[in-house]
Amino acid sequence: MEIVYDKIENNVVVDSIVADANFIATLEGTWQLRTAPAPLTADETARFWRNEELKATDWIVPLTDHPERANYLTYRANLRDWPSTDDFPNTKPTL
Repeated sequence: MEIVYDKIENNVVVDSIVADANFIATLEGTWQLRTAPAPLTADETARFWRNEELKATDWIVPLTDHPERANYLTYRANLRDWPSTDDFPNTKPTL
């Protein structure tokens, strides 16, 4: 695992370096050990999946003569409504 330090100026990361604490101690400026982001919750993971599904099916909306258009539109409506259902985030909508 890499140990990454970020150089902070005016509360903004302006540089990053992979190093150990002894090396960082020799550098000027304010360096902070980068912490790993918190893992996504089940709700966040489900919303990410849903948003990707909506993006992946955007192409169907303007195609009024597509034979599966009604199914896709229903699927997209189910995706949009999913977070407000009792099934969220455990049971994903299906096409």
